[in-house]
Amino acid sequence: MRYQTVIKTLLAAVITATISHASVAYAHTAGDTLDPGNTMRNFTGMAFVTCGDDGNGPADHIVVRVRDNSPPVPGLLVNLQVFKRDKSNSVTDTVSGDAEFSPFVTLQGGGGVYWLMVNKTDVGARSFEVEYHCNTLDDVHTGTDIGVTQFGEPSFDENGF
Repeated sequence: MRYQTVIKTLLAAVITATISHASVAYAHTAGDTLDPGNTMRNFTGMAFVTCGDDGNGPADHIVVRVRDNSPPVPGLLVNLQVFKRDKSNSVTDTVSGDAEFSPFVTLQGGGGVYWLMVNKTDVGARSFEVEYHCNTLDDVHTGTDIGVTQFGEPSFDENGF
């Protein structure tokens, strides 16, 4: 009897872990708070997403969307721009603080590095989340990795770099 309980518990744990892993395997999200000090109109976040072939096929495009998770403030919106080489697209979460994602936008640029930029329309802290996915030509999810390069006002060295 005790042996069966242990087996059932282990089996439940394995199933739960498998389901949990499957549900997050393709959920690529990142977020933070723009202007946590509530003082900067030009607070900007920059990140790069590298799209590649993880065995599902070569990357053809990226899809992205943004969500403002903060309380509503009239006129204070969160924007997301995605660009690669000479192509770009953008989307805005048009309802301040409704905790609903904007629609997805697509940028078709093949494999490689896509740049994401998140900003806001005025002074005020905004908690945000970005969802991003690299897909093949047939919309099959493929290799997707992210890195952050700037969060806040840009800073430069003494040479302007």
